[in-house]
Amino acid sequence: MVAGLTGLDTCVVKVGSSLLVAGADGGPRGPWLDALAQDLVGRARRLVIVTSGAIALGRTALGLDRRPASLAEAQAAAAAGQIRLALAWSAAFAGDTGDDTGGAPHRRAGHRRTTAQVLLTLADLDDRRRYLNARDTLDALLGAGLVPVVNENDTVATDEIRFGDNDRLAARVAQVVGADLLVLLSDVDGLMDADPRRHPDARLIERVAVVDDRLRALAGPTGATGVGTGGMATKLDAADIATRSGTTVLLTSGLADRPLARYEATGRGTLFAPQENGLATRKQWLRGLQGVRGTLSVDAGAVRALDRGASLLPAGVTRVDGRFERGDPVRVAGPDGRALGQGLAGYGAADAAAIAGQRQDQIAQTLGYPARGPMIHRNDLVLFHPLRGTDP
Repeated sequence: MVAGLTGLDTCVVKVGSSLLVAGADGGPRGPWLDALAQDLVGRARRLVIVTSGAIALGRTALGLDRRPASLAEAQAAAAAGQIRLALAWSAAFAGDTGDDTGGAPHRRAGHRRTTAQVLLTLADLDDRRRYLNARDTLDALLGAGLVPVVNENDTVATDEIRFGDNDRLAARVAQVVGADLLVLLSDVDGLMDADPRRHPDARLIERVAVVDDRLRALAGPTGATGVGTGGMATKLDAADIATRSGTTVLLTSGLADRPLARYEATGRGTLFAPQENGLATRKQWLRGLQGVRGTLSVDAGAVRALDRGASLLPAGVTRVDGRFERGDPVRVAGPDGRALGQGLAGYGAADAAAIAGQRQDQIAQTLGYPARGPMIHRNDLVLFHPLRGTDP
């Protein structure tokens, strides 16, 4: 037995094509998805799914019994399969799935959640403003209690802007939402100390403190077999990305029903510890930004909220100075003018000035579009020192 995977704030779970797609007819594994949804709901306050499978599910619609031979063919398969993929996840979290052979659907109560589809490319998370847009969208969905189902936007992505596998996409999504756990479901129990195909006595590595060259050598090159595109090397890349951001990563088998419950019962999996300075690294980067473009002055109530770790909301802003765009670094000043911290602006200067002091429900009428989120998200904000006792 291992410590229970419950009481989490934010959990991201990655599911690959080889787990999701039934080999016989190329359709989704309905009962397995249903059991997975039951296994996941209730473990975290906020849950995100990162899924492969669009291309694999779309091959049938194109009459393909093989991998797509060109990028255009793959994108066409993704377009056909994305609808089936979204429906499969929606049915699973609604407790309404059929069997693997297309049998009559059955409904189970107790894990019903509404899902939402989010399609991303590498460019979306590498561009600062698009990154902020993606982060705000995911935050809004999670705040409403929905389960975002994220996939790479294969219908428009090219070789130059593709993640190439959803392991690394899952790690980047874990960064975006500030996940405390990323689960990579695989067709093996975890990372082994030798290739089990050549060494029958290979042993499972249960815990990893840091992803280094020795572990990468064990993983071997990235592979592409069956219906999936990932391999152990890409899973180590994902673990490295996520743990550097302060996220714990669990790599375990998803072949059986309820894989997290199985891990709790057997301990069969590899747990990658978060780097101790993972969250601090981003804060250090934010603190070191030099090209501050403006200043947001805040009231005493906002000071108290920031000291509790909250985001900076428009209602607490009393004045906006400078010329800046959404995503630019700005300074935060207290009621006495003293610099309290700095971060990335959630709005450009003109919009920020227009909504300063307003409640969230007033913003849409002022700007003519729904609120994007806070003035500065807490993940994009660093305080220069504790703020207690700074009220005037």
